[in-house]
Amino acid sequence: MSTAASAFDATEISASARRLAGEHPADIIAEALRSFDRITTSFSGAEDIVLIDLAAREAEKLGRRFGVFTLDTGRLHPETLEYIERVRTHYDIAIEAYAPQADSVEALVREKGLFSFRVDGHQECCGIRKVEPLGRALANVDAYITGQRRDQSPGTRAEIPVVQLDPGFGRADNPLVKFNPLANWTSAQVWQHIMSYQVPYNPLHDQGFKSIGCAPCTRATHPGEHERAGRWWWEEATQKECGLHAINLED
Repeated sequence: MSTAASAFDATEISASARRLAGEHPADIIAEALRSFDRITTSFSGAEDIVLIDLAAREAEKLGRRFGVFTLDTGRLHPETLEYIERVRTHYDIAIEAYAPQADSVEALVREKGLFSFRVDGHQECCGIRKVEPLGRALANVDAYITGQRRDQSPGTRAEIPVVQLDPGFGRADNPLVKFNPLANWTSAQVWQHIMSYQVPYNPLHDQGFKSIGCAPCTRATHPGEHERAGRWWWEEATQKECGLHAINLED
């Protein structure tokens, strides 16, 4: 890959996705770090901590650097906030926290209350608390790394490649490249890495939470339920994307 983001087009990305499709996540991350100086990693859940752990190892080998950001929606579990701090100190890394615009939150709460998402869907609230802050987090980078897995949501993530262009957040003059190194991994493989390398994880996982988002929109799952069943459980399963990965909903 070229380090110039402007050199990337759909054809080149497709070729890279095919070439990297069967590679280990560490090798995909290593290529991402070699290819981009301005690259960041999203951080929220179990998959993302594996990304940070792998990226830290690969960055040390390569003498490269990477950023880490998280979205502080204002509705996170206390355990999640404590966990973010634990990861920051464990890896001795800076974690940039992006919060929603206060006036947008205030307007939403004033007009629709604190739980409008239970009436008219989660998209508006997520747009304010997550999507807009993500746009700011990605505004000055050329690539980012996510923890998406194909088996997380058969309705929306079954076809995600290990690398793709993200038209939702990229600009015409600065195409944004999105790496999904864990696309081929299962939840069991993620947890095998966490346990094998003693990677810190959110204590809510020990309480039955398989997928963790905002407190009002996340619940522990029951035995036999899919991990995404605990997210926006009152909505149709094929729409369970908050907008951060809106490309997954495109035909």
